[in-house]
Amino acid sequence: MSQVAAEVVRVAGPVVVARRAEGAPSIRVRDEVAVGEERLVGEAVSLAGETATIQVYEDTSGLRPGDPVYEARGPLSVELGPGLVGKVFDGLERPLDEIARLAGGFLARGVRVPPLDRKRTWSFTPLIERGGLAAAGAVLGTVQETPAVEHRILVPPDASGRAEYVAPAGEYTVEDVICRLAPEGGGPEVELRLFHRWPVRTRRPVAKRLPPEIPLVTGQRILDLFFPIARGGVAAIPGGFGTGKTITQHQLAKWADADLIVYVGCGERGNEMTQVLTEFPKLIDPRTGRPLLERTVLVANTSNMPVAARESSIYTGVTIAEYFRDMGYNVALMADSTSRWAEALRELSGRLEEMPAEEGFPAYLPTRLAEFYERAGHVEALSGREGSVTVVGAVSPQGGDFSEPVTVNTKRFVRCFWGLDKALASARHFPAINWLDSYSDYVDSVAGQWGSERNRTWAELRTEALSLLAEEDRLQRIARLIGKDALPEAERLVLTTARLIKEGILQQGAFDPIDTYCPREKQLKMLEIVLHFHARARALLPAGCPMIRIQGIGAIDEMLRMKTEVPNDRLDLLDSVRARLVEEMDRLERDYR
Repeated sequence: MSQVAAEVVRVAGPVVVARRAEGAPSIRVRDEVAVGEERLVGEAVSLAGETATIQVYEDTSGLRPGDPVYEARGPLSVELGPGLVGKVFDGLERPLDEIARLAGGFLARGVRVPPLDRKRTWSFTPLIERGGLAAAGAVLGTVQETPAVEHRILVPPDASGRAEYVAPAGEYTVEDVICRLAPEGGGPEVELRLFHRWPVRTRRPVAKRLPPEIPLVTGQRILDLFFPIARGGVAAIPGGFGTGKTITQHQLAKWADADLIVYVGCGERGNEMTQVLTEFPKLIDPRTGRPLLERTVLVANTSNMPVAARESSIYTGVTIAEYFRDMGYNVALMADSTSRWAEALRELSGRLEEMPAEEGFPAYLPTRLAEFYERAGHVEALSGREGSVTVVGAVSPQGGDFSEPVTVNTKRFVRCFWGLDKALASARHFPAINWLDSYSDYVDSVAGQWGSERNRTWAELRTEALSLLAEEDRLQRIARLIGKDALPEAERLVLTTARLIKEGILQQGAFDPIDTYCPREKQLKMLEIVLHFHARARALLPAGCPMIRIQGIGAIDEMLRMKTEVPNDRLDLLDSVRARLVEEMDRLERDYR
């Protein structure tokens, strides 16, 4: 950018008003511009006659009326190509490690570092031949980006034609031309490189949207068994401070059966993001035994970074996720947290002097939330490959109030709601997901992907377990008034079984070497064993067997310990737990026959 397009006339925090310079081309809404002599990154958000309102993504301290605004180069975009995986970017896709090397440990203003390394070479293998037709979204060739990720070089969605030149296999930088396309309708040749740019606020096109029917297996029992999410689905994790939103997303990032993880730290405290950035490189990918970072992209915008960049970080993350989806990968996007993103919208809206809605948030908050979550999905990409973007957004309601605008509007657009409970967290019950407040609309969609245990389907076992938990909640309120011992035997059995479900199944230790991940087969067997206990005990009560005898069997302790004592590769040991249970229940049955 060199030509002056406008002149600053007013500065209000991250919002700058500029008047078009005489003879300069007009700035368009959503154009990216450079503001001031330091050329701060900005984006035009509204126009009125000869003036443009610009949202600046860097600290505007020192800007003053009369400073230049340099001409636009199109909409705010990101670079998509080899070099994304394993890197840490800010909300504008600037590599933080390179910025730290050039400018020190603090984010300096006006630093320009290309998102993708211009000097590094990549081993490119072409997959099309000269003279072949390359449609929009087709795979030109491949680059092995990390041991875990084969990077498929795509024809941009807005380009197509016949290949007049295809680079032979070899080493290339991201700026080298690897293909030239002659558009079928005529016109100049289009040069393609290992990377292309794409506007962050524009959804990447797809050939077809597919129904979300394949479960995204997380290895977390309360999610997989009771509130599953499908690949291409959307979920929200709302919860107050200390309820475990971040660690839940860490578990999903590590164990979910997604090919790639895009983690967006949006407006979180600097120490939390520091923990993420220091822990992620140490995490081992259970699939490959190599660092998890080899299939992860991190976007970090902490609360002490410019507020406008926080607003853009969500779009940067979801655009990168869509790019890998178009290659045919299943991508999981973790956004932590959308509340901080909404707060950035509120601050910018106030600076723009827009009419506020509930609690000061802009009236278009629901629209922005919908636009973000609708970019998830299970699709057939333009290349013909199937891929998905699953979005899990953390919500941080003030004081844990789920009736505040961000949580309420988020519930309108997500189909999976994992509500975190402060009381459960205080009781050290983790994950602190409240089974009464949470829900999933993907249950019917993914039911066909689950197996059965002892001729009972997952859906039947799930329904019975949730019914017992709901009944236990009602009985606990009564027990607090009259005491548990005053309850009938059948109701005391419900309390006992619910305890086995809560402590033996729903509680899961993120730092336990066995319990941190639980395969679906183990989950189903564990739930069937507990519900088999309930069925056998319920049949014994009419025969006169007291609850004290039932509660005294040794199998109860085994059921509470099986989550940590049965290795995931020794599920036959669960059959031994069930056999012990059957043996003890048979003995009681003989005593009271």
